[in-house]
Amino acid sequence: MELAAVQRRTLRLLFVTQIISGIGVAIGASVGALLAADLAGVGPSGLASSAIVVGAALFALPATAIVNRHGRRPSLAAGYFVAAVGATVVVLAAVRGSIPLLFLGFFLLGGATAANFQARYAAVDLAPAALRGRHLSLIVWATTLGAVVGPSLAPLAGASVTQYGVPTLAGPFVFSALLFGLATLLLLLLLRPDSAVVARAAIRSPSSLASDAPRPGMRAALRFVASQPSARLGVSAMAVGNLVMIGVMAMTPVHIKGAGHDAAHTLSIVGLVLSFHVAGMFAFSPVFGWLTDRLGRRPVIFAGIALLLAACALAGTAGQQPSRLAGGLMVLGLGWSATMVAGSTLLSDSIPVELRPSAQGLSDLMMGLAGATAGAISGVIVAAWGYSTLTLLAALATAPLIVLLSFSPNRIHNRPEASEAVDRRPVAR
Repeated sequence: MELAAVQRRTLRLLFVTQIISGIGVAIGASVGALLAADLAGVGPSGLASSAIVVGAALFALPATAIVNRHGRRPSLAAGYFVAAVGATVVVLAAVRGSIPLLFLGFFLLGGATAANFQARYAAVDLAPAALRGRHLSLIVWATTLGAVVGPSLAPLAGASVTQYGVPTLAGPFVFSALLFGLATLLLLLLLRPDSAVVARAAIRSPSSLASDAPRPGMRAALRFVASQPSARLGVSAMAVGNLVMIGVMAMTPVHIKGAGHDAAHTLSIVGLVLSFHVAGMFAFSPVFGWLTDRLGRRPVIFAGIALLLAACALAGTAGQQPSRLAGGLMVLGLGWSATMVAGSTLLSDSIPVELRPSAQGLSDLMMGLAGATAGAISGVIVAAWGYSTLTLLAALATAPLIVLLSFSPNRIHNRPEASEAVDRRPVAR
């Protein structure tokens, strides 16, 4: 089997599993805060999403170790398996009324988010440099289908298991567990040959293939990223984009609630605004992938910064106007998508194959921690100074990325990639 055929097979499987896992994430996320509020009260309910974000960030560490030792297949499967366990724990917590068990379940659900992020890197293990942006963005876009379909299935999922003693708000997590389990099985059975293993084998001599020498870890990746301006820019673009996006997005529903509408009207406005936001995050990622390959990584990162600044200006001056808030949150999603796609592609360009999984895990860890920090402090900022101040501070948070982009050289110092050098070499299955 040639590398191009392996790449096509990998992309098809990743696309399918992204849809399945996307539904699993969305169907649970649509009621997660409500379930937390029901068990723990309104105050701690925001910690549900924070627990998932922190779980996703920390799971990047073992996920990277698994990729280095065994490849993408067991690493992705492990992420979805952990999420399946987490969804089961959430259901058990709802049945027992246990708050600690509930947040443990949400933390474990972060494994699915970590696997979804990691899948975008699996999509470029064997991609030619000229197509990396498009292949990566295709997998990001697949999440859109799950994000759109998932919430609409939540009421049906909730009602279908009440006869078994499962609370209605916990019902969607039963289906999340089943979907994550299905994604785990598909990856274990069908992701063969493993794209990361093939990419490493393509650049090694027979003697090195037989070696059991340990592969570079995150510490080595951190040193390399710190020494390479293009790699630093890629990681920073993803981290800053995630920080701005989560900081503003997390407090927008609270800002809308402050208008004083009744609960039903508030929920309808929140649903509309967040639907536009999700569309901005995922629906246009293929466009940014095409632009990343066509115009270059740096121009798309610059465009992402401009979109994030525009989003902060729109949302911060919108007051309680739903249409302007929806527009601001959609532009916010577009800015996140641009920095995510171009930053991920630039990082993959800048890192040698043997260091790539560790550097990618490092980037996801930093991105997750940046988002978790933003989510944690955004509520404090809004409570003390208001939503407009939050958007202003979010806009100012892009300043270090602007400086880094301005002074980062355009040239990428990198070894020739296996995906370009050996596209026509046969690969053993």
